[in-house]
Amino acid sequence: MPLLHRTVTPARLAANRRSALRSTGPRTREGKSRSSLNAMRQGGRSKTIDLLWDILYAAPPCKVITMARNRMTPGQLAHPRVQYMLDCFWSPEEIVQYLGGAPAPEKIEEQTIEA
Repeated sequence: MPLLHRTVTPARLAANRRSALRSTGPRTREGKSRSSLNAMRQGGRSKTIDLLWDILYAAPPCKVITMARNRMTPGQLAHPRVQYMLDCFWSPEEIVQYLGGAPAPEKIEEQTIEA
């Protein structure tokens, strides 16, 4: 599939530059103070998200959902960002369903091939 390249016209580029001159972010001390708390208000730095990151770093991908269920409260599991991040992983039930209903073997036994 070929990559699409967007061409920016000189008029669009000039408009973007004029717009960038107007969008400078907060200028006053009060505005900077208020905007610095955005991540806290939106949940990006909450204890729930920190706990989830701890689980993501500690667990292998196949156990992330199980560990999250065991270590997080129902309220924490209902957090929209937690749901979004956990949707990237398969639950143990989904793995079993994918394998056709058979549980995954705990250990693959070595077989010797006789010649």
